[in-house]
Amino acid sequence: MHDTTALLVELGSVILGLGIIGRFAGRIGLSPIPLYLLAGLAFGEGGLLPLGASEEFTAVGAEIGVILLLLLLGLEYSASELVTSLKTQYPSGAVDFVLNATPGAVAALLLGWGPVGAVALAGVTWISSSGVIAKVLTDLGRLGNRETPVILGVLVIEDLSMAVYLPLLTAMLAGVGLAGGSIALLIALGTVGFVLYLALRHGRLISRAVSSDNPEMLLLVVLGLTVLVAGVAQQLQVSAAVGAFLVGIALSGEVAEGARKLLTPLRDLFAAVFFVFFGLSTNPAEIPPVLLPAALLAIVTVLTKIATGWYAARRAGIGSRGRWRAGGTLVARGEFSIVIAGLAVATEPRIGPIATAYVLILVIVGPLTARWTQPVVARIQAWRGRDGSGGKGSGEVPAARTASAAPAAPAEPAAPAVQEEFASSAD
Repeated sequence: MHDTTALLVELGSVILGLGIIGRFAGRIGLSPIPLYLLAGLAFGEGGLLPLGASEEFTAVGAEIGVILLLLLLGLEYSASELVTSLKTQYPSGAVDFVLNATPGAVAALLLGWGPVGAVALAGVTWISSSGVIAKVLTDLGRLGNRETPVILGVLVIEDLSMAVYLPLLTAMLAGVGLAGGSIALLIALGTVGFVLYLALRHGRLISRAVSSDNPEMLLLVVLGLTVLVAGVAQQLQVSAAVGAFLVGIALSGEVAEGARKLLTPLRDLFAAVFFVFFGLSTNPAEIPPVLLPAALLAIVTVLTKIATGWYAARRAGIGSRGRWRAGGTLVARGEFSIVIAGLAVATEPRIGPIATAYVLILVIVGPLTARWTQPVVARIQAWRGRDGSGGKGSGEVPAARTASAAPAAPAEPAAPAVQEEFASSAD
């Protein structure tokens, strides 16, 4: 009875604390992810007040958090949208991978972590945070901007790539060797292809089988199916997260919309528990020694993400302002980076502190670069123009020069908030 009482007290305190932290983050316009990580560091091993009674429950809650994060992400996309993004955005996805995974891999090798650590840290630096970026786009009123579909296209490629990357990383962490890793990769590719085929050809039948007018029944069926598929995927070493993502892709229409509304509060709760658990498993004393390499890695990958967004927007025929906005928006890292580090930390414990510090830096810097990259570049170009060393200073590329990259889409009117932003940045 005493253990149960301690569990309830600790668990209630953690959840209440997360609620207060989330409200505070909303008040100051910041993503709550860095605050959740800091809370985990404060109450984990080596922290101010270690939590013991609720550790096992928190670990299970963290696993559920990852599954729900990926399920809700899959519900955002239809199979046809994924296929379209693959056809149109794969060059940008390739550039994204080369520019942003390479710094992580090189840093891990320089730190002496070996091939497995290099693959894991490459994933941490590669994947942007879909959740943070979606919130930033909404907060800045940029959902109607011409560069926004380009940003979302890059994020879709990254998310879909996880269906291949995570099983490969899991196999490497398990030490199954080249043959075992190849088998895991083939299973992952086959599973992804099969699910996409089912979703494209028989998505309505799947959604109809899951559909229910009773919200309670819909919640139970979708959640139960997701956890079951995630468990089977984990058994096949395809990764539970990928299994949940594929379930989300397979559901569409009203079922996907209903499931999204029902599961979003659960996702937010268990995702917060997941970030706290990652912080709990990291000793705060191990972070100061890795702050310098984490900061250097953050600086490099800020520049490479900006270059990625600029290139992707240029391919789509977007003007100079939109290119810089796209690049600055893609900078934030978050949930996927922590998921990857959480998988690797058992095999390579040193990745935990550096991944925590890295995500803390970029989840704070990301919204700032999204807001200020384009205005800062515009002011620099204007200053160079007045100084006589940089041409007109407008930075806009004539339509004739962008036509060879991709046909320009018809101009969309910017949202009022965006127009105000342009006006303020031009003053």
